[in-house]
Amino acid sequence: MEKDIGKISKNDTTDVIIRVDDFGGNTGLTIREFVTSDRYTGFTKSGVRILARDFKKFKEMINSISEEDMKHPEENSEGKHPKEELPDY
Repeated sequence: MEKDIGKISKNDTTDVIIRVDDFGGNTGLTIREFVTSDRYTGFTKSGVRILARDFKKFKEMINSISEEDMKHPEENSEGKHPKEELPDY
């Protein structure tokens, strides 16, 4: 089973494809780069796969991101971003 959810253009030759698929008998969400060029057209090794059993946690993490979070973070006086503790989902 494959269900393409959508794609985001990364550059002129690369898209990020999001799909629900079944790999090795395990359903999951795949987020992978797809390249179109003279030398190669197809999926690359760059990407991630979220198993169906972990999808609820992944969705909670994504939904916890606000538009405000996506703005450039303020840097401290040393030019470094402050380190934050990661929540456990």
